[in-house]
Amino acid sequence: MKEALVHEKAERIRDVIRYLRRFKNATVIIHIDDAIIDSPVFTSHIRDIGLLHESGLKVIVVPGARKRINEVLASAGISWSYHEDCRITDEQAMPLIKMAAFDVSNQVMTALAGERKNAVIGNWVRARGKGVINGIDYGTSGEIDKLQDEALRTILADGFIPIFPCIGWSGAGKPYNISSIQLSEQIAVHLQADKLFFLLPDAEITNGRFIIPQSIGLSGEGTVPAMNLEEVDEFVQCNTPSTQQMNTEHSVTSTNFTEHSVLSLLILAKQACLNGVSRVHILNGSLDGTLPCEIFSDFGSGTMIYTNNYGGIRDMRREDVSAVMGLMQPFIKRGILLPRTEQQLISHMQNYIVYELDGAIRACASLVPYSDGQMEIAGVAVDEACSHIGAGPKLISFLLERAKKMQAHSVFLLTTQTADWFENFGFVSSTISSLPQKRKDAWTPQRNSKVMRLNLTQK
Repeated sequence: MKEALVHEKAERIRDVIRYLRRFKNATVIIHIDDAIIDSPVFTSHIRDIGLLHESGLKVIVVPGARKRINEVLASAGISWSYHEDCRITDEQAMPLIKMAAFDVSNQVMTALAGERKNAVIGNWVRARGKGVINGIDYGTSGEIDKLQDEALRTILADGFIPIFPCIGWSGAGKPYNISSIQLSEQIAVHLQADKLFFLLPDAEITNGRFIIPQSIGLSGEGTVPAMNLEEVDEFVQCNTPSTQQMNTEHSVTSTNFTEHSVLSLLILAKQACLNGVSRVHILNGSLDGTLPCEIFSDFGSGTMIYTNNYGGIRDMRREDVSAVMGLMQPFIKRGILLPRTEQQLISHMQNYIVYELDGAIRACASLVPYSDGQMEIAGVAVDEACSHIGAGPKLISFLLERAKKMQAHSVFLLTTQTADWFENFGFVSSTISSLPQKRKDAWTPQRNSKVMRLNLTQK
């Protein structure tokens, strides 16, 4: 029991070290909704941002100000409206909007100063007015025209944390109100950021709130830990509401994390990834510690949207052997797998595939060919932390496809405790006498393994 606990702790520490090495000097954009800034967990998030900065990450913070702007305008008796996620006001509102945006940014800077972090608020955004579109006058609402990339890189290199208020200025110095979420995405794209985080209140993509396609894995808590771009398309298609629902006031800039807002945010995240951002993360900012959990663990605490460098199946390499041995040990101790030595793995390395997740080996399996056209699936081991994302089924499906391409007429396996699991793939009970002679000679009545078989060709 103690050995297992130590192993579990060691794996968590190894994950942190692996991610520290991977993301050292990475550029990270963090959008914080101002509802989070006004919440009790804000100081914890600021402390975590400080720790990330100390870990060698280059951090940029983009605070939302929608809630604060609403309060300031309401107290001044100034009305506003929204159209396609944009706030529409007249010119008299702009000084108050600017004041509210900088007020929120100052809150963030003051909090970072409390963590002894040097931060700076700047006017690095060149903007232009949206103007009149389809007869709608957008008033003080603006669009991002240009970012001062070189100035930002200099500030980051000097160890400062830049803070972006949701204000941009025209070439003549005229201020415009811009979307902080769109601003975050544009900064990430311009700097080709490694990570873009959205910290929003109660932002969770779970099976209790959405239709989750079968191809998308779930965490033990029912949350979607990650989606590639194809899965984002599938998710959005499954959850797109009716036209009537889409025309409601809800939007991605709403302080409430609605079903409509997550679809808008996922579309924005996909666009960011297509334009060079490595990963986009949607996090429940109401949870203390969500940022470090998301960065320094495989499955994190929220939902990650990624391009193609997160996880996948590949052939085993020599440097994977020790990790595969460690992966197999719990199953060997439980009698599910036969003992194997490192030399045996090296000798049969060409038969093995692994499931790699952010540089860590999380599952393995092998496909052993025999001269009579049969093939054996063996050595299947899946890290329990990854069982919910379908790594095991993906490995088996991959090996079955490989067996078909190698023109095997059937695939068999020997098992003592996992027969039910393999039945899900169509395997059925078979006999010892049907095994290739070499494998039949290795079978022992002491272990009494069951034979299961899947025919790949119709006779």
